[in-house]
Amino acid sequence: LKVRHISINVDIFTGCSHAVAKAVNTRMHRTVLTIAKLHHLQPKAAFQKATMKFSTLAIVAACFSGSVSGFTTTPSKAFQPTALKMSTAVETDKMAALATAAKEARGLAMDSIAAAHSGHMGLPLGCAEVGSVLYGSQMMYNPADPTWVNRDRFVLSAGHGSMFVYSWLHLAGYDLPLEEVKNFRQHHSMTPGHPEFPNSEHNTPGIESTTGPLGQGISNAVGLAASEKMAAAVYNTEDHQIFDHHIFALAGDGCIQEGISSEAACFAAHEKLDNLIVMYDANEVTLDKMAEYTQSEDVIARYNAYGWETYDIDGHDLAVVEETIAAAKASNNGKPKFIKCNTIIGKGMEETEGTNAAHGEAGVPYVEKAKANIGLPEGEKWFVSQETRDFFEGVQESNKKEYDAWQETFAAWKEANPELAKQLDDAVSDNTLPAEDMIKEIPAMESGAEATRVSGNKVIQEISKLVPHYVSGSADLHGSTRNYINDGGNFGAGFDKSYAGKNLYFGIREHAMGAIMNGFAYHGLFKISGSTFLVFVDYLRATCRVAALAELNAVSYILTHDSIGVGEDGPTHQPVETVSGLRVIPNLDVYRPADAEETVAAMVHSVTRKEGPTALIFSRQNIDQNDDVDFMARREGALKGAYVAKEESGDLDLIILATGSEVPHALAVAKDLPGARVVSMPCMEVFERQSDEYKESVLPSSCTKRIAMEAGVSGLWYKYASKVVGVDRFGFSAPGDIVMKELGMTAENLATEIASMS
Repeated sequence: LKVRHISINVDIFTGCSHAVAKAVNTRMHRTVLTIAKLHHLQPKAAFQKATMKFSTLAIVAACFSGSVSGFTTTPSKAFQPTALKMSTAVETDKMAALATAAKEARGLAMDSIAAAHSGHMGLPLGCAEVGSVLYGSQMMYNPADPTWVNRDRFVLSAGHGSMFVYSWLHLAGYDLPLEEVKNFRQHHSMTPGHPEFPNSEHNTPGIESTTGPLGQGISNAVGLAASEKMAAAVYNTEDHQIFDHHIFALAGDGCIQEGISSEAACFAAHEKLDNLIVMYDANEVTLDKMAEYTQSEDVIARYNAYGWETYDIDGHDLAVVEETIAAAKASNNGKPKFIKCNTIIGKGMEETEGTNAAHGEAGVPYVEKAKANIGLPEGEKWFVSQETRDFFEGVQESNKKEYDAWQETFAAWKEANPELAKQLDDAVSDNTLPAEDMIKEIPAMESGAEATRVSGNKVIQEISKLVPHYVSGSADLHGSTRNYINDGGNFGAGFDKSYAGKNLYFGIREHAMGAIMNGFAYHGLFKISGSTFLVFVDYLRATCRVAALAELNAVSYILTHDSIGVGEDGPTHQPVETVSGLRVIPNLDVYRPADAEETVAAMVHSVTRKEGPTALIFSRQNIDQNDDVDFMARREGALKGAYVAKEESGDLDLIILATGSEVPHALAVAKDLPGARVVSMPCMEVFERQSDEYKESVLPSSCTKRIAMEAGVSGLWYKYASKVVGVDRFGFSAPGDIVMKELGMTAENLATEIASMS
């Protein structure tokens, strides 16, 4: 019986010693085997019974048990082999080239990790065949134009295995020189420890997502896929199709275990993102233990239940990997694709393969032996054969033909659709009006007392007109956060939704929402905001951090119900530490506007900022407007982070700083204090970036008697004031005005605190 790796129904092993099968299974690192006649792997959906994985020895044992006369499998009802376009000889040559490339990619990874004495060796060795097929056969890309808008995207969700993607980018012809591959994990290299989306620190072409925090990458891929669907719906026409690419992600057990991936998987299936292909590196090993120590669910069954199309394959069989990915690409059935690639972690290094030791650099002492064992030249580091170089030159030539054909289509589309072309160009180039000009395009708000979340709803309508590629979504709170774009339509599949809709419904999935928004930003075609109650931002905090370090200026957060003023819902819903918790994230601008005009400035800042994301903190309760200051002066001042909201009428002897709903208290108290100046500081971060001259004009160093007020923890305000009226405890359930009064957030208490100052 000729055998290759594949899934086999459990009941063919009737009569086989379970102990023998289990022992053999463990010895062979639990690899899945394939029967030769199933040359074209079946989707997992075709198997109605649970499957187990057995090695060749297990099959032999079953045969000799005397109770098995043959092997049976359930035929596929969906999978059809793709027609061969090349002769058998040429196909054989290609498979040989892919196998050689996989071997040499393993060598690059081993040499770089050994040189750094740091890094993860398991995934680059275990998934080499997957990388070879992706970059050598199945992905459409052009290394000479790494930001081509219709390229396929690859996200290494298991970012700890970063030498995987660096090796393949180098081999595929991206501008990632071998010297940079050798410089893995070193200062100022293009090959940092985890993949980093191009930013001011690293500019590595071909990296589509900053990954490392497990589960985020696979969720970013969902955002990339959603953005591609949206781009196709907005820009494709009947005559010209300019967006039709796929999103690929490679994830490990850690990504699958993290809850964020479950949230994102549900969203992807529900919105029918069939342009998404996730490859699951199922090596059954985690960092501490074998995966079975903490994981017992049937992952394939779980993704079937979500609504994905699933496959269960041997991740080391090049032909099967290629045919499966090709089939997944061709299946436009409304289901995202999940390919379980059964692999051996650290494959090729006998001392560590199949064990959790392969997770780190434990294999470094065995690198030379492992390289020799897999057939690499002895003593030669970072070896790449001319055959592999030639093969990838051929891949580039083939892809370039597709790229050139697309360019012709794009040119025709651009000529036929000048307005859409201008919109797309603005989106790709991040062209918006400067903030100073955009605030002038929005009419005066002329509001009475109102919550800034209500003001935000008015402003978002204007932003949507001024920035056509701006979209927004909510974690099931549109009715409260008020960030719905009127007449923008709803994104997704079914009901009243379409992929051109500007309003995204994420469900109660804040963590996934944050990562999906980052995916939109990585895709580079839309600006996106997402909303929830401020107190729940901790659910997506990890994604805010990544957005900030990746400098994703296309992302902003609309966070409402900003303080103890929430009232009756009690301390679980009353944020006190949360605003300060966001302010300490580097490169995240946090705006807490005090009225409608400051809200205009805050939202304009969020769509015009170039360096990173913005968090917009809006109130639930009504706030009086500071109509004593011209509306445009308030906008201009807020764009600078802080400004004088009320000038002193006498000699300056006191500065009162406040933000958000506490600014009216400061203004009320200052009316009776001729020497008092009120400074509204909606954004500390922006104020800190102003010139020394401007900062001195707002907060003159000659006046050291300063007090600050905010309905939140007091710590950060001591940078600006010697006394702070804050809330350094949790709140309680009562009407909002009562909670505010009891915890000192009133003009009367502020006046008392000022009177106590020497």
